[in-house]
Amino acid sequence: MTKSLVLLIVCACIGSSWCGPFEFPFHASCNIDWTFGATCQNVSQIIQAQIQKWSGTSCGSGEKCRYEFVSFDNNILKAKHTTPVKHYADDLTFVFKPNSSLCLVNGKSSSETWYAVLDDGTNYCNLHNLITGSGLDKLKPYKESTSNSKCTQYSSANCEKY
Repeated sequence: MTKSLVLLIVCACIGSSWCGPFEFPFHASCNIDWTFGATCQNVSQIIQAQIQKWSGTSCGSGEKCRYEFVSFDNNILKAKHTTPVKHYADDLTFVFKPNSSLCLVNGKSSSETWYAVLDDGTNYCNLHNLITGSGLDKLKPYKESTSNSKCTQYSSANCEKY
């Protein structure tokens, strides 16, 4: 295969949620939709508190540490997570949408490393760990919706490995 053909294939895949033989996003990332049985104000406060609880290395050296609050404005929460072993940085965004007595949330995690393709489910775990660690998954009704096409290596993610 010529270099120009490879470049054309790569360029065609960028931004696509599915690319050729890959059953995951082209760039290491994750996109999850949740439904929580609480107000969005309450849900956002709980997630922020969990980020604070797991900030830095004071909580240990595992995957459930090294979170950093960045900002909260106009129902958008931004944070960062650094992996424990190789110290890769990932950007996290939560968008809160009130819906009657429920809160609909879209969460995204994306590797800051531009060339990252596979992530062993890390971007999924960045988001999932905050939700389960804070107990938000216990608020009924609760629903999480994602797939391998939205989260890199979602089906093989092990969020308890560290």
